[in-house]
Amino acid sequence: MANIIAVIWDFDKTLLNGYMQDPIFAHYGVDGAAFWKEVAALPEKYLREQNVKVNPDTIYLNHFIRCAKNGTFPGLNNAMLREFGKELRFYPGIPEIFDKTRDMIASDPSFQEFDIRVEHYIVSTGMTAIIEGTEIRDHVDGVWGCEFIEEETGSGRVISEVGYTIDNTTKTRAIFEINKGANVHPEIDVNAAMAEEDRRVRFRNMIYIADGPSDVPAFSVVHSNGGATFAIYPRSDRRAFTQVEELRKAGRIDMYAEADYREDSQAYMWISGKILEFARRILDGEHDKLKERAGSVPRHLNV
Repeated sequence: MANIIAVIWDFDKTLLNGYMQDPIFAHYGVDGAAFWKEVAALPEKYLREQNVKVNPDTIYLNHFIRCAKNGTFPGLNNAMLREFGKELRFYPGIPEIFDKTRDMIASDPSFQEFDIRVEHYIVSTGMTAIIEGTEIRDHVDGVWGCEFIEEETGSGRVISEVGYTIDNTTKTRAIFEINKGANVHPEIDVNAAMAEEDRRVRFRNMIYIADGPSDVPAFSVVHSNGGATFAIYPRSDRRAFTQVEELRKAGRIDMYAEADYREDSQAYMWISGKILEFARRILDGEHDKLKERAGSVPRHLNV
């Protein structure tokens, strides 16, 4: 299947103006800025004290576990994380853009003739359980994020170990899984060689959307393989605007816009326009294949 257009979204600062963990801090009365400052100091602390390197993108998961065990976040478990997800509020136009862009292609008979369709995915360094609790989960086709293992305690289940992680580099693995179809067909080894024509979603049919420099590895994979890249910045945030402009100058992204996904917004028009562009290119390619097949049909010789 090579007629799928995949729109791949980051989460924090891309779909909402903030971090998905903010409801946790509010619930427990914890200063979120202080928590993240502690997290930012951990890589240097462990290197200095134990000569141990840690992943700066995912060490925050260990800190959440520590806080769950020391009483800062008592009783924190995956069920609670899903409940916190219900509290998140997204940028205007989310989740509507997922359904509208999908329906835009699905409602056109010319695209349906060749089963051209749109899929939306979230690839985040955040917590999968929180994303699963949000209103957008039913509007996307798949989620990659970080996951916790729980243990049973005298007062109930609590997060105790890190089960799965996505960092800013391994986001590219998720993109390759989408590319090869490993997310739909688990029997596929994402590291195995696969011919381009056998891949479920070709890179040139991908759009990657995120908010800043931490997504450069994912931007690079999609952009260098012919896909489209798009960045978002919050309204009136000059620092964020400068960051995405630098990404554009460096050739990491094709375009950027203010974080507003309503139909009359620049972001909506660019994303929907790029999806249409990809769909028409795929359609033209299918028509060319038909012409080639028709031209190769044996004909009677003129006598």
